[in-house]
Amino acid sequence: MTLGIDLTDRVAVVTGASGELGRVIARTLGSAGAAVALHYFRGEERAAALLAELQASGVRAMTVQADVTSMASVEAMRDTVAAELGTADIIVDNAVIQYRWLPVLEQPIGDFESQFASCVLQSVHMVKAFVPGMIALGRGRVIGINTECAMQCFETQAAYAAGKRGMDGLFRVLARELGTSGITVNQVAPGWMVSDRHRTEGTERQPEYEAEVPLRRRGSDQDVANAVAFLASELAGFITGAFIPVCGGNVMPAI
Repeated sequence: MTLGIDLTDRVAVVTGASGELGRVIARTLGSAGAAVALHYFRGEERAAALLAELQASGVRAMTVQADVTSMASVEAMRDTVAAELGTADIIVDNAVIQYRWLPVLEQPIGDFESQFASCVLQSVHMVKAFVPGMIALGRGRVIGINTECAMQCFETQAAYAAGKRGMDGLFRVLARELGTSGITVNQVAPGWMVSDRHRTEGTERQPEYEAEVPLRRRGSDQDVANAVAFLASELAGFITGAFIPVCGGNVMPAI
């Protein structure tokens, strides 16, 4: 028996799809057969370019602008997606507000607030908007992009780690609450991945970081997108409540 990822007839919404990781996730879900809604906040041109690319390869896709920290904006996005692509049964909470790496005593309070808004409230808004449709379908996938930083809690990571650890608690509760509706809720936690920006800059190699990683390399954006596609598929139909590091073993959840 050959196992493969087939997302035909699925509708996915990827937040932050115009960004470095989001566009690779969107491409990967589209290549597996899903229709994909490409969310952006300010990256309209990047989203439009990705849309053209996906449509040229035969993927049914659309772009949609929204502020994921606003419930009303996310509800409007849901309605727009439903009108063009149908009811979404896969959501990928990937958007994040960029973070300044500072010690707690130097970190502006607004940074903590923005991380809570983009990590926790985004996910609350997305499930409130999209999960009722999944319940009606009797199936669904809620996938959040977390980070290895949530386990490391190193210096200068406080606002980011706090937001992502809050997201982790939310997702674990949701996994219990939504399981009876046939909806899985999981997180993918990348390490310091290589993206197109690093390839362009020639900064893919980071020897000091790589020396601490058991697999002795940085992961790629595609490694992360592959894990997302797996969790979105029927192959992961009995996995929920999971926090899956995609970091070459740099962090390892323990029992």
